[in-house]
Amino acid sequence: MAIGIQSDVTAARGQSWLGHVWATLALGMPLVGTQIAQIAINTTDVVMLGWYGTEHLAAGVLATQAFFFVFIFGAGFTHAVVPMAAQAEGRGDSTQLRRSVRMGFWVVILYSALVMPVMWQIEAILLILGQKPELAALAGDYMHLAQWSILPALATLVFRAFFAAQSRVQIVLWSALAGTLANAVLNYAFIFGHFGAPEMGIRGAAVASLGSSIAILVVLVVWTSWVPQFRAHQLFVRFWRPDWQAFNDVVRMGIPIGLMIIAEVGLFLSASVMMGWLGTVTLAAHGIALQLGSIAFMVPLGMASAATVRVGQLHGRGDDAGLARAAHVVLAISGVFALASALLFWFLPSELVGLFLDNTKPEAMEVLAMAVPLLAIAACFQFVDSMQVVGAGLLRGLKDTRVPMLIAVISYWLVGLPVAWGMGFGLGFGARGVWWGLALGLGVAAVLLNWRFFRRERFLPITQNAA
Repeated sequence: MAIGIQSDVTAARGQSWLGHVWATLALGMPLVGTQIAQIAINTTDVVMLGWYGTEHLAAGVLATQAFFFVFIFGAGFTHAVVPMAAQAEGRGDSTQLRRSVRMGFWVVILYSALVMPVMWQIEAILLILGQKPELAALAGDYMHLAQWSILPALATLVFRAFFAAQSRVQIVLWSALAGTLANAVLNYAFIFGHFGAPEMGIRGAAVASLGSSIAILVVLVVWTSWVPQFRAHQLFVRFWRPDWQAFNDVVRMGIPIGLMIIAEVGLFLSASVMMGWLGTVTLAAHGIALQLGSIAFMVPLGMASAATVRVGQLHGRGDDAGLARAAHVVLAISGVFALASALLFWFLPSELVGLFLDNTKPEAMEVLAMAVPLLAIAACFQFVDSMQVVGAGLLRGLKDTRVPMLIAVISYWLVGLPVAWGMGFGLGFGARGVWWGLALGLGVAAVLLNWRFFRRERFLPITQNAA
């Protein structure tokens, strides 16, 4: 048997609907909490930079989204580890679980070494994309420090895959909460120059992000090496020894997952670039609305991770009926949360946007007036955004990655982006037109991804080896 299996969380054959609900919540809620804690790090950066000044906030939006663009493609490799480890756990194969996780570390180390020289050139890249020189320079100041956090951030996700595969994710949540607290304190110190620290503005936000990423990774390394249940897996014993089959599997699955995620993130990054063309106030408003939408998105994103683990474990056990029931449950739970966040955005937009602004600054009211309509649109696409990310998570549990990648490219780049540009600039709707284009792209992806999963699930005994 695999070491550390938590049988009361993982569904047995014939589990009731209520049993699936509790199993999904037991696994999913700590993952949701982890996602919220991690997005809180970026949110703290945006809030405090908004207090510091609109120019630093606008540059921070560009820099953090560029960092996230690079990070999220690398996260595709860590997402590949999740179904590999979960299916190994479902089969009781602790050796394969260890090999999958170890090769996940290898891949993210190599990826980080390749992308850091590109991240260093962010100022030049933003200038080519038509951004204002002063914003590009500030974004470059941020990235020259923040780029060093790419490896600890990705390594943390590999650890998350390791713990999630065994349905033991509480330590991931607590380490993320500790990192969030550390980030808030460091932001306050280094952005504004409190506690005797130098006033560094946007560079202070980068220092805080780097420090918190390292802190989270250290906690997870110590926990894995100290707790007997996890130490028994010997993740770091003979770490230098390769398993090329597992390495190739991580790369083979991770590239289409990364491209799928990058298609969506690239859509939003392109939207940010278009907002930059409309002006600094518009970009700042877009950044606030996008940050609030990202916070709400952490719930379905965490549930999507739970969906991947649940489907992977049940698929590894050969429990196809339980797999279908688990999929329906996670979609229903995500839909309820999406409705709740949409209601908040619809009824409290000014209050939520106001959290990011210092009303003593002269441009604060302009940013507020621009951000509130965007938040209303965000309320409208909460449901489709939730359904598309959970649909992708369900497919990953079956190791289905290539066709979902194509669906993402079509939905976001052949539908969402052209409509966003056409409505925003061709029809003259500006920022609101761009956001309606985003909503349409997400809606198309939601329909196609979930249609593919339930079609595959229906014929699972025949197609379970398809990619």
